[in-house]
Amino acid sequence: MRPKEDKVPNITKSIDVDVPVRVAYNQWTQFEEFPHFMEGVEAVQQLDNRRLHWKANIAGKTEEWDAVITEQEPDMRVAWTNTSGAKNAGVVTFHKLDDHKTRVTLQLDYDPEGVVENVGDKLGFVGRRVEGDLKRFKEFIEARGQATGAWRGEIKDAQVKKPVGQ
Repeated sequence: MRPKEDKVPNITKSIDVDVPVRVAYNQWTQFEEFPHFMEGVEAVQQLDNRRLHWKANIAGKTEEWDAVITEQEPDMRVAWTNTSGAKNAGVVTFHKLDDHKTRVTLQLDYDPEGVVENVGDKLGFVGRRVEGDLKRFKEFIEARGQATGAWRGEIKDAQVKKPVGQ
């Protein structure tokens, strides 16, 4: 008999934003702005082009972890995985619907730790939080009409390729 493998929860949510794909993507690369629209995220510190340090309130307690960007392709996708803390990984993709509308899709894999996080997972709290974060991202970027900054480099196979002119 094969041992039962633990299934890591997966959440996939999408939202359409009324900005060009370049604007939506550029804003998403401004990780230190995430606390403006991500519930519970207290701070994101970008350590270099690939590494991030996160601080968030999860289930009533402060958690910190590090993550590394594993893939980044301008106007297409940003993927990451954690390097410390609770297991999490994900990818956000950007799909041009027309010249002024973009579909942003976020896929998140995570492993809840402890009783409170596991109960929260069973009750769908994480999925609702992700959905709320995407709605707040939409409000944030549509209200501005432009990104607060941009990083147009590429990351592939752990190699950073900076764009020309940066």
